[in-house]
Amino acid sequence: MAMPQAIEQQEWAHFFEGAPAVGTIAVLDARNGTEKLWVHATERAKQRFSPASTFKVPHSLFALQAKVVKDEFDVIAWDQKQRGNPAWNQDQDLRSAMRNSTVWVFERFAQTMGQHQEHQWMQQIGYGNAATTGAAPFWVEGDLAISALEQLEFLQKLYRNALPFELAHQRLVKDLMVNEAGSHWILRAKTGWTGSIGWWIGWVEHPNGAVFFAMNIDTPHRMGDVAKRQIITRQVLRSMAALPD
Repeated sequence: MAMPQAIEQQEWAHFFEGAPAVGTIAVLDARNGTEKLWVHATERAKQRFSPASTFKVPHSLFALQAKVVKDEFDVIAWDQKQRGNPAWNQDQDLRSAMRNSTVWVFERFAQTMGQHQEHQWMQQIGYGNAATTGAAPFWVEGDLAISALEQLEFLQKLYRNALPFELAHQRLVKDLMVNEAGSHWILRAKTGWTGSIGWWIGWVEHPNGAVFFAMNIDTPHRMGDVAKRQIITRQVLRSMAALPD
């Protein structure tokens, strides 16, 4: 699935400066039967970073395909270990694990499936460098890395049900990604944060097509910076009428 030539969007620089934040955003506008790729900081958009919790999107697909989890109602039993996030300290299902970014659920999926199987699937779908090596979890602390432009390619395939997984699984994962909706639009997205890099990826569906986005920023002030992921992205999307004012 070839991407159109990227157009550097100079006007978006002031959204990053106003935050302030250093980063990139890539937006593929596929409305009205045409495709335009707009980018702020093109070189950074090509640079690979750890996907952090944005990997929960393909990871959920892998777990469903491997039958590690049956559906969104399948209960994933808490191991009774206390963790820093209170929402993690209880039984989970796929929907709560995605909503709360429950790391231990996906660590269990990874242990059950094994690195070889996950590596094969990532290679098959062209997900970044497809690495499962390095420290665990490999999608936060390890060697797995993906660029903003590669995230867009993956999201496009999922939107079109064009990934090599059961159609029902692709539809379920897209349902799990719903953040909010209006009368004529749906926002599907996932955040990610390594501690030093913050992500927000997803798309806004409209009757005349979708607008895909993938952004990442440096987060030197850690929790003081994470809200900027959505602030900047929403400003960009509103500026192109992809989200309402």
